[in-house]
Amino acid sequence: MSLRALGVEGSELNCRTTCICASNIVSCSKKELVTIPTRLPRYTAILDLSYNSLTRLRAEWLHAPLNRLHSLLLSHNELTFVSTEAFLLVPHLKHLDLSSNKIKALEENLFSELQELQVLLLYNNLIAHIDRTAFDDMSSLQKLYLSQNHITRFPLELVKDGTKLPELLLLDLSSNKLKTLPVPDLKELPAWIRNGLYLHSNPLTCDCQLYSLFMHWHIRQLVSVVDFHEDLKCVMMTSEKPTVSIFSLDGVQLMNCSVIKESDVEAYLGETVTIDCDTKQRGMTQVWVTPNNELVPPKASHSTNRTMAVLGNGSLQIRPIRVEDRGTYTCYAQSEMFNETLFVTLMVYNFTQHGHQDTLNTAYTTLVGCIASVILVLIYLYLTPCRCCCRGDEKKENEDSIHSSMLSATPNHETASDKVALNRHVAFIEPSGNLQGQNGKLKPNGAQEGPDGKRTQKPPRKMSDPGSVSSAFSDTPIVV
Repeated sequence: MSLRALGVEGSELNCRTTCICASNIVSCSKKELVTIPTRLPRYTAILDLSYNSLTRLRAEWLHAPLNRLHSLLLSHNELTFVSTEAFLLVPHLKHLDLSSNKIKALEENLFSELQELQVLLLYNNLIAHIDRTAFDDMSSLQKLYLSQNHITRFPLELVKDGTKLPELLLLDLSSNKLKTLPVPDLKELPAWIRNGLYLHSNPLTCDCQLYSLFMHWHIRQLVSVVDFHEDLKCVMMTSEKPTVSIFSLDGVQLMNCSVIKESDVEAYLGETVTIDCDTKQRGMTQVWVTPNNELVPPKASHSTNRTMAVLGNGSLQIRPIRVEDRGTYTCYAQSEMFNETLFVTLMVYNFTQHGHQDTLNTAYTTLVGCIASVILVLIYLYLTPCRCCCRGDEKKENEDSIHSSMLSATPNHETASDKVALNRHVAFIEPSGNLQGQNGKLKPNGAQEGPDGKRTQKPPRKMSDPGSVSSAFSDTPIVV
């Protein structure tokens, strides 16, 4: 007979008629309770209230602290409300089961008082909204079960950076209503988190990024993918089949996604390279072996400004990188219950990372120099004043001045330009022959008398004749 029929709702605990008490265990399961019994023993460590008719978990469900309580079982009830102060008097709770109820939302700071909680079961509810602060201050939580709800947004804040739930090892979001995933962020998660991230049985939209994500997890043999390989399906928008296996998206008839292979680590000369040992379990001991089968010591080995060492998180650091460092590195990870071997191929390019940039800068500088040269040539050709039309007159004036200077050492007249000019140029012209005739007259045209007494005209000199050059440095002064 139920407590409701007896009219003893909210009555004190009776270990003989209503519940079963076995040392520090109090089991009130399947008693059709609508309220929680009062005056629970202070030594209670496990309290089982599952399979009843409880609808609300208020702040006053306890009247005294239960400091020894580490497991509270409330599954298969009718709970629709959980107070944010409901866990103030159970500060050392380690295991909380709220599965198979009718909870629709996880409100602000709902579980923040459970700082020692390790396992939280919330599957098979009606949860559609999760406040971003619902799991704040839960620094000890290791397993969180949220499957079989109505969740449409992936709670990335629970796993990104590892700051909100630093000890989280398992997050079950299967059988919800997720249509998209933050694929780039999920790829950056360490393997020990991805190994416990369950996403199967969701109406995910098919695309090649989704295929790449889960195919990579399958290659790494992560249990969240290997154990539920057949349940990882997606929805095709344009296909006769409504749902297909995610691992079949590389087929030509579907999306023809590229085949996924393990990516290599690429580096350039002189860089500092860190190779991660991305193990599937947390807290494993890593041992690295080089391509030359040499064991890397746990502490840095210095040799001519070169360091190769295993860091505190198990990663291998090499600096500065050399071409000889390329090859396949092996990481042996060990723990008490599990061993794992990882292979990482390192590719080293035989130039620095800035080589292409320096080449580009040199080409750019050369191009700018060529353009500047062309501009200067154009300016010289088209913008410099041309004096070609005046050269004819200047030539005649210079010739008259030279001939007149032959007749007189001083000029017979002054021009305005002579008054302005302050610098005078003196040239000496060497006579080409005897400029005096029989009567002492000058022969300005350079005519000479032959042996027979006849005048002979000296042939004109060519411009390339060296005599024309030496004539400019003759002993005859000419004022120009």
